[in-house]
Amino acid sequence: MPAPHAHPPVTTRVFIQRFSATRRGARLARLLAGLQLVEWGHPRGTDHHDAVTLVVAELAANAVLHGRVPGRDFALLIRHDDDRRVIRIEVSDTHPARPVLVVPGSDEDRGRGLVLVDALATRWGVHDRVGPGKTVWVEYALPRRAPSGTAWRAPCARPRVTVGPVVTPPQDRGQAWAREVAVRPAAGEGS
Repeated sequence: MPAPHAHPPVTTRVFIQRFSATRRGARLARLLAGLQLVEWGHPRGTDHHDAVTLVVAELAANAVLHGRVPGRDFALLIRHDDDRRVIRIEVSDTHPARPVLVVPGSDEDRGRGLVLVDALATRWGVHDRVGPGKTVWVEYALPRRAPSGTAWRAPCARPRVTVGPVVTPPQDRGQAWAREVAVRPAAGEGS
């Protein structure tokens, strides 16, 4: 009987799926990404689960609203790299137009998705893909693992976004927007 071979631990996990370029497809991408994150050890309600799920939701919505080509799907790839402590999200569509990060005016009711992605991502960008279209990618840093037996946690590469309910008087819409997207460390994380 042959001796069992020891396999090195898996350090990169991948989820990939194509979705119809519809609102239902974008919603399904968000839901399946959330389920996959739970499977990988990031329970619902944790900062990492919520941040990555929000990034997937925004990129999928952009692929459906701005990157849609009739009859074409979009693809979602999520790569969890344990060695680098990074989750990489890639959304590919067949439209050639590249997203541009712009801060919308206070009177505009759309255009905040990439602002949120930029605030949550360690880094992000766009590159050409094989065939028509582009791939928008985002890297989200996970904290280093705590030494065994301790509760130590290294701070994330970028501060978390704190967004809470904001009551906005009609004459104060610009100031409320600035408060909603303000990036500041959460309580107990740095200055």
